Amino acid sequence: MDNVAWVPIVMFMGITLVMSLLVWFRFKGRNDVQQTIRTALDKGVELTPEAIDRLGHPKPPKNRDMRAGILWLSIAAGLVLIGFAVPEPEALRGLLAGAALPSCIGVAYLLLHKFTDKD
Repeated sequence: MDNVAWVPIVMFMGITLVMSLLVWFRFKGRNDVQQTIRTALDKGVELTPEAIDRLGHPKPPKNRDMRAGILWLSIAAGLVLIGFAVPEPEALRGLLAGAALPSCIGVAYLLLHKFTDKD
C-alpha cells in the first residue's frame, strides 16, 4: 500500500479518537456528578436546587474569554513564525492567510472579555 493512502486514514482515525475521548470524558463527568449527588443523599445531606445546579454546571473561570483570546492569538503568531521560517514566499503568504482566522477569533474573544459584565 502506498504511503500517501495512509494520510487520510490516519487523519480520520485521529478525528474519531479525539471525538470519542470528548464524549467519554463528558459522560464520565456527568456520571461523577450523579454519583456525588447519590452519595450526599445517602448520607442524609439536604441538597437545594441551587446546589444541584452548581454541581451540574460548574462556574466557568472569570477570565475565560481572555484566556481563549490569548490562546487563539498565540496560534496565529505561531503560524506567522512558521511562515517566516520557511524560505518559500508562497508559503509565507499562505500561512499569513491561515493566521488571519485565529487572529480574528482571538481579537473577538478579547473584545468579549472587555465588554462583558464582570461579577
